[in-house]
Amino acid sequence: MANAQKMCVSNAETACKTSAVLPMKAGWLIIPVLGLMLLAAHFLRFGDAWLTAAIVITSALCFSRLGWARIVCSLALFLGSFLWIQIGIDFVQMRMAVGAPWGRLAVIMGSVCLFSLAGAWVLSTEKAAARFDKGCSTAISQASVFVLTCGGLWLCRVMPQNMTLLLADRFVPGSGAVEVLCIAGYAAWLCGLLLNKHTQRKARSYAWGFFSVVFFGQLALGLFGFTTFLMTGDLHLPVPALIVAGPLFRGSGFFMLILFSVSVLLAGSAWCSHLCYIGAWDDRLSRMRKGKTGRVPAWVGKVRIAIAVSVFAVALGLNLAGVEVIVAVWLAALFGLAGVAVMFFASSRLKLMVHCSAFCPLGVMSNLLGKISPWRLRFSDDCTKCNACAAVCRYNAITPEQLEKGSPSFSCSLCRDCTAVCKHGAAQIQLFGVASPKVTHLFVVIVTSLHAVFLGVARM
Repeated sequence: MANAQKMCVSNAETACKTSAVLPMKAGWLIIPVLGLMLLAAHFLRFGDAWLTAAIVITSALCFSRLGWARIVCSLALFLGSFLWIQIGIDFVQMRMAVGAPWGRLAVIMGSVCLFSLAGAWVLSTEKAAARFDKGCSTAISQASVFVLTCGGLWLCRVMPQNMTLLLADRFVPGSGAVEVLCIAGYAAWLCGLLLNKHTQRKARSYAWGFFSVVFFGQLALGLFGFTTFLMTGDLHLPVPALIVAGPLFRGSGFFMLILFSVSVLLAGSAWCSHLCYIGAWDDRLSRMRKGKTGRVPAWVGKVRIAIAVSVFAVALGLNLAGVEVIVAVWLAALFGLAGVAVMFFASSRLKLMVHCSAFCPLGVMSNLLGKISPWRLRFSDDCTKCNACAAVCRYNAITPEQLEKGSPSFSCSLCRDCTAVCKHGAAQIQLFGVASPKVTHLFVVIVTSLHAVFLGVARM
């Protein structure tokens, strides 16, 4: 199966590079570019300068050679044609209501719609595909991430009635449209790196660290008086365990717990290796020293579960006992500092993410809920027990015993570092028991989209 997967990916890449179709001449690009500029002009006419700017920037993608850019621009033009139809219907109805002639207007709007469709068609041809030849084997996945990120951030932008979530809109009202576009472009780029075996390990680690820097950077600015960088101004401790322990203590405020649960159901325990703002610290500290990762005793897994049960039980007990908030805050702060100490003194020494795999209560919840999610990491019969995967696993999830079983231990976070170093393709991400390149692409699309949306809206 592994050889078949490698052959499938190889054939796709070869087809991209050796296509006999001649690339499209640059002159043809004037059609999709003008189609997008017409859309931009429409929004400018209605006073939305920032959305206009976003569409103009999108049109510039037509001059790149990126495979995903071709798909995105083509989709924008196709959807734009529906906008022109709606606008045409509205204008015609207005003319009819006042008894004014409307035939010529209908022809004009129909022509604009057809021009938009023509631009979409030009970008969908084989000659266009031959021109946009960079990353064509991952183009659909990258375009999917772009669209999902745009959709997710746009919903975050327009749905809340009493809060402005996007940072750009807080500083310059309306500019969130450009922020959405920039984050979506970043997400598409990152998706390509995460789908490349040679870059996926470093890309995940640095992107994860970048998310943590953005998260805590905004918190620091907020604490120094720049309250615009805070979500609501009501601060709480940035201790992951409080996502569960906080609602248990307060008896309310379940939004973060619901968001966490939905994220884990979508991406499995990958929440711990892609989305946790504290886990990135543990990752960085575990990489401070070179060499193979260390190991902790098997009984540590039971201690980790005991810590989680104790923390959540104490939070609920404090609620039932009516303890003052300040007492709970101090206890949470001390627990958070203990976790940081574990990172500095254990994770950095063992080159293992001890905090995440042996201490963090939220990690236990992620692994537990991850069992409900359909995503799994498995080792196929092609595994030679070379232990290359065990040497890079920082979650203490892969041991010789687990390789014999064909699956990692409970602490696995689906980080996919093992899949990057396995020369035999034996380490595989599975969806409902099925492993294939398409399954891997789907997994990366989901986790990258979540990462990008969190990057845009996650702050204290």
